[in-house]
Amino acid sequence: MCGAGLLPALMAAEARRQGWRVVAFAFPGAPDLGAHAARTVPSRLSEMGPIIGALQAERVSGVALSGKFWIGDLLRAEAPDAAHARMAQSAGALVDANIAGIIDSTLAGLGIELLDQRAFLGGALASEGCWSARAPSEAEQADIRRGFEVARLIASASIGQTVVLKRGAISAVEASEGTTEAIRRGTALAGPGAVVVKAVASSHDFRFDTPVIGLETLQAAAAGHAGAVAIEAGRVLVLDREAIVRRADEAGIALVSARDPVG
Repeated sequence: MCGAGLLPALMAAEARRQGWRVVAFAFPGAPDLGAHAARTVPSRLSEMGPIIGALQAERVSGVALSGKFWIGDLLRAEAPDAAHARMAQSAGALVDANIAGIIDSTLAGLGIELLDQRAFLGGALASEGCWSARAPSEAEQADIRRGFEVARLIASASIGQTVVLKRGAISAVEASEGTTEAIRRGTALAGPGAVVVKAVASSHDFRFDTPVIGLETLQAAAAGHAGAVAIEAGRVLVLDREAIVRRADEAGIALVSARDPVG
């Protein structure tokens, strides 16, 4: 099930390498997966009936979700078909836990396993350490510690996974707008030297989402004159590591991956 971004191609290539026959259900914004998939099925969130039919016709045994899906797309679904309407009614409020539950139960009813994304990520999960030429200052380390604490709280509450802060004051908490927009908003409010932290809830279900940063993340941090970016090691996916480290060094940003708050 493919949304926007680089992740669908990475996961599809790894699944094929492992010997899976890959059928790509491509939602709006998904990249071209013709090089990795035996079949591509154009898909829309408002039309769940054809998706369910194709899953059955292809005798799919496992589904991996990949790429960006926006909650706004679910909220704004126009003329949903009967299958979508039934799923939406069963889900109730369109919060992450409810959406996850209805997807899981729908697939289980078809005899399909929802797969952990990490099985198809290869070595792309963040390793621990300071990746940039510049290490964080003591003041930035203090903000990283507080940022991890707050980011894990909001992640546990299914709000978001990223916070922006400066000298302990939170300037942005990620919600449905996503990481990049939260960074833009937070750095604009905090001014130069803000710290960006992305962390994951202890109970995070990696079948539905693997938190990710890429070059767009560092571009937003650099444009906002952030001082440091910190992510949770082993639980955040890094796309194009060489490029993001290079961008961090160009902007003088301290880029850190940690399993626990630093210090």
